[in-house]
Amino acid sequence: MSKIGVLITLNPGTDLDKEFAKVKDLGLASCQVCIWEPALFTDENAAKIVQCMEKYGVEVSTLWAGWTGPCEWNFTHGPVTIGLVPAAYRAHRIQELDRGSQFAEKIGVTSMATHVGFLPISPTDPDFDGTVGALRWLAQRMKARGQYFLFETGQETPVTMLRAIQAIGTDNLGINFDTANLILYGMGNPVDALDVFGKYVMNTHIKDGLFPVDGLELGREVQVGEGLANLPVVVQKLKALGYTGPFTIEREISGDEQTRDILATKAYLEKLFAEYDM
Repeated sequence: MSKIGVLITLNPGTDLDKEFAKVKDLGLASCQVCIWEPALFTDENAAKIVQCMEKYGVEVSTLWAGWTGPCEWNFTHGPVTIGLVPAAYRAHRIQELDRGSQFAEKIGVTSMATHVGFLPISPTDPDFDGTVGALRWLAQRMKARGQYFLFETGQETPVTMLRAIQAIGTDNLGINFDTANLILYGMGNPVDALDVFGKYVMNTHIKDGLFPVDGLELGREVQVGEGLANLPVVVQKLKALGYTGPFTIEREISGDEQTRDILATKAYLEKLFAEYDM
């Protein structure tokens, strides 16, 4: 059966032992580790993650790496604060992502994902060219480490993401396919997006959502099966594409409800896998 994982986040004060134990208790053998703060890319944290992987038999499939500076998850200030697209933050953020790549190497993880930002649709936009140049530099450094850089979907149309991958031109680029983000940002739907960039999908965030109903705010994330992601068709298309990576559950709430929803999504996916012989 296909591997199911979950997203865990390392913040200051996070008990990594407890987080990995929770992954195991959920009956999962895979996770992504999300580290938003580059200051946490330390040797101590790397050693602890390796220790936890061995102790609990949980694989870290991808490092989800963040960066510093302002960041607003909306349509007003999001385009000028998120990722590498804003020129004012690009230089220091690409260096922070390189530190993330070095951290991933220390924990034995060969892929790193992040939000690049609201990539301009036009390839002649200076911010498109500048972002592509920065990512080419990072991708080349990651290639020397035997790693892949993964674009997190959502803030750009599928064709724009494909255009950026082609423009960067290295052979170690992939996609962390978030099944809700294209909907939440109003950029498309995950079923059709796979026709555009499906061959690049190397990891996933399995979640669901609804389209924006306000021109200034993102759509709303909902429990899997209650939104418009159409996961039965998504899973079917991923199988047809030959996808063999993990199905990594992300539920952007906390507490007992998050745990219940993760378990419900696990059962939902297992039912699909049985139906599709995955």
